[in-house]
Amino acid sequence: MLLTLILILSLAGALLSNDSVAAVAYTKEQSTTAIDLVNKLETRHYSKREFDDALASDLFDAYFRGLDPSHLFLLQSDLDEFEPQRLQLDDEFREGNLDTGFKIFNRYQQRLETRLEWVVRELPALVEAMDFEVDESLSLEPEKRAWAKDMSEADERWRLQIKSAVLSLKLADKPQDELASTLIKRYENQQNRVQQYNEQDAFQVYANALTELYDPHTNYLSPRTSENFNINMSLSLEGIGAVLQLQDEYTKVTRVVAAGPADKQGELKPSDRIIGVAQGDDEFQDVIGWRLDEVVDLIRGPKDTTVRLQVIPASSKSTDSRKVITIVRNKVKLEEQSAQKSIVEIPDGDGVRRVGVIDIPAFYIDFEALRQGDENYKSTTRDVKQLLDELVADGVEGIIIDLRNNGGGSLQEANELTGLFIEYGPTVQIRHSSSKVFRDGKRLRSAYYEGPVAVLINRLSASASEIFAGAIQDYQRGIIIGTQSFGKGTVQTLIPLPEGQLKLTESKFYRISGESTQHRGVIPDVEFPSQYDKEQIGESSLDHALNWDKINPVRHRKYHDIPGSLDALKDQYQQRVASDPDFIYLEDSIALAAEARKITTLPLQESARLQLRETQTQKTLDIENKRRIAKGLDPLESLDEDEPEESADASAVSDDSDAVMDAALDAETAPVADDITADELAVNSSEEAESEEDDEDEDEDEDILLREAGNILLDALQIGNKAVASNS
Repeated sequence: MLLTLILILSLAGALLSNDSVAAVAYTKEQSTTAIDLVNKLETRHYSKREFDDALASDLFDAYFRGLDPSHLFLLQSDLDEFEPQRLQLDDEFREGNLDTGFKIFNRYQQRLETRLEWVVRELPALVEAMDFEVDESLSLEPEKRAWAKDMSEADERWRLQIKSAVLSLKLADKPQDELASTLIKRYENQQNRVQQYNEQDAFQVYANALTELYDPHTNYLSPRTSENFNINMSLSLEGIGAVLQLQDEYTKVTRVVAAGPADKQGELKPSDRIIGVAQGDDEFQDVIGWRLDEVVDLIRGPKDTTVRLQVIPASSKSTDSRKVITIVRNKVKLEEQSAQKSIVEIPDGDGVRRVGVIDIPAFYIDFEALRQGDENYKSTTRDVKQLLDELVADGVEGIIIDLRNNGGGSLQEANELTGLFIEYGPTVQIRHSSSKVFRDGKRLRSAYYEGPVAVLINRLSASASEIFAGAIQDYQRGIIIGTQSFGKGTVQTLIPLPEGQLKLTESKFYRISGESTQHRGVIPDVEFPSQYDKEQIGESSLDHALNWDKINPVRHRKYHDIPGSLDALKDQYQQRVASDPDFIYLEDSIALAAEARKITTLPLQESARLQLRETQTQKTLDIENKRRIAKGLDPLESLDEDEPEESADASAVSDDSDAVMDAALDAETAPVADDITADELAVNSSEEAESEEDDEDEDEDEDILLREAGNILLDALQIGNKAVASNS
């Protein structure tokens, strides 16, 4: 389950006020909590790392960086003033002394208040003086710059920041006389919100600056965050079915829950930035700079009510683009995230061959129904068993288990599901912080599906998905196809604290081969082009992620000689996709996205900004027309000829789903089912123009990766049959 509402507060632009903000002070309960927190980290975390001077120094830097990641508010002199306490933070924290942490937080609030007062006061004059013919630019990597040495340098950073915001509004056709007033209203709203921050917010930011130094999945949850965490675990929240995070001053979509209202509506995508929210037909409220929990509260609402979102699409590099998405709220139910089946028909001469597909959005189980003795309790394995039987009865030649975007869920279900495809044997090894290794899997021999199997994964397949895929690969029971998985090989436990809870990494997963899934994930046997930049997405991209290692392997059966057929499979795959217009388009789109990621500055000269936009649009049009011409379709004059839709691999972007968790956790000992945190799932969606041809044209919504996985599975079946024939 995603930790959606931990306010690790990249609070840039969100905590300013016209009125003097009262300093926040920590409570006796928080002092006690700090002592207990340090004790739990040192004694129960997997790394067994001591909170010493070296870690205190890292905490000092991480705390400032977490408060002001864009280096827009605090000055170098602020860091210098607190520098003498750098190596004292461990001793203070251990004793429950939070003075330094709260003083830094209050200094940050003072800087925010001063800055916003300056912005509101100077904004009309700044807008009036703006010259959009001057060759200036704004850094898209502000976290890499040094802290401003004085106020004048900070003023200049803000001048460029405001100029970019004004240019975005201008290019979005905002009337000239409304530019300044629109931004003033935005910052005045933020001024009002600074007064809502309290000691819980300050403690949570400070505590998480420490916990995340142990690893990115260890987090402190304040009482309010714990409440939201439990709501999300139940998967019964009435809303739109999207997971959000705060990124600088924007609320960013990190995941769209499978089968939820937003997913069914189809327009909201991961990495879209929500800048406005409206109830029904009411006017939009500008939510730039709002607290994450406030934005969530605004978006949530009763079933059958309508919410409108104004978003900056993920595909837009700048903040100029705007899109309005209307979603009818509904319940996000466990049943709607169940495994689903389909059949892919693969052309073969004059006929077709049929491959079954089972799409598993999460590893789920209704623990409460199971504990109550309900024989019909809901679970991934029970659902898949039924779908598997139905597909076999339909006469499919093989099965693809589609785990793309499956963020994990119940470890028990990952083990049980593997048991449907092997006769018996271990599935996973779990090494506790105590160094004890536990093995789990299928203990008794029983019937299993013996037909051809492929498992389709991508960069967003994590935790339980990696355990299942890794076991299938280690047993050589099936072919793993796709891209390198996420690499989350750790297990978390929820531990109560005097105030709030600690989500603590206490164990690591290991495959039966002895290799950890941590950091490296699962490497597919046949690799597809990846839409995701491994430097930006995945465990290896996260600060302080635990390392990969290995332990002793477990003896296990090998069902087939998968490595022996890989060269032939890869050759056939490469020959097939080399001339496939959709695969070529996918690779071109990936190359274009990689090129866009290299852009490190945004022009503030209007002509240059427009040129950048037109260049990107033309490149997108060029690769789309290249694809259309190759498929015998008429080229487009512009992308405006049609509404944009997802790329041919749309499912790799939009089918991302919540990991389902045990809703009845024993807070002291229950392991939290596999999860990936909100900030790990920032993905880029791509767009393509939809064909205007009639129904005779090839379906633009076809999942080309799923189709190609079917081809590879059938190739493997044919190669296997030839091997049998040659040995007979």
